[in-house]
Amino acid sequence: MKITVCELPDPRKPFDSAWGDLVEHVRGAHSDLVVLPDMPFSSWFASSDRFDRGVWAAAVRAHDEGEHRLRELSPAMVMASRPVDFGNERYDEGFLWEEPLGVLSLHAKSFLPDTKGAREGSWYDSATAEFTPVEVRGLRIAMLIGSEIWAPGGYEAETVDVLAIPRAGDMAKNGDCLQRACSLAQHAHAFAVSSNRSGAFGGQAWIISPEGQVLGKTSADEPFLSMEVALCMRGTEERYFDMFAQ
Repeated sequence: MKITVCELPDPRKPFDSAWGDLVEHVRGAHSDLVVLPDMPFSSWFASSDRFDRGVWAAAVRAHDEGEHRLRELSPAMVMASRPVDFGNERYDEGFLWEEPLGVLSLHAKSFLPDTKGAREGSWYDSATAEFTPVEVRGLRIAMLIGSEIWAPGGYEAETVDVLAIPRAGDMAKNGDCLQRACSLAQHAHAFAVSSNRSGAFGGQAWIISPEGQVLGKTSADEPFLSMEVALCMRGTEERYFDMFAQ
């Protein structure tokens, strides 16, 4: 299975340019799964502790309109998050997209930080903490969104194949976040794969093995990383998934 992670700019014009480069990279790598940053189709709005309904509505609209751009990454599956309205409540919702089914809701963020640059609790609601993997094409897939890597519990009682972590900056230094992600990969026996916004948000996307070893990282000079990984049944019997067999 070929997995792609990335770091993408926050300003919209550089984002659009980088998106074209990402599409070209994914096609050239023949990726099966692409992980994008947290809420990639709008600039980051949660740096302010003052909720603005117009800004929120614009971000929701941008992600609704951005859904068609995911087709440019097909036949890869895509994982990211998006702002959503649910009645009178607002959430940061993780999703998986695949052609032709479209968006599958996976997980809503439950652990919201209140730190400089991340006043997320002022912008959307904390969801009920649910950490249940979903099965897609024979894969057990789970998601943590940004600061949820620091939430207690999580998927530590589960065994999953892929743990996706879309980010928009980090609550702690990159090294601390990377060390935490390595620990989570070991606990869940999963490939932990994460993408982030670049520049002031810290960048650095990761692919981590189920043993907690860093297999690769992006950088400002190399913002995309694709890697072939073998997904194995835990124990003595191994299984490999040919996800796109004809």
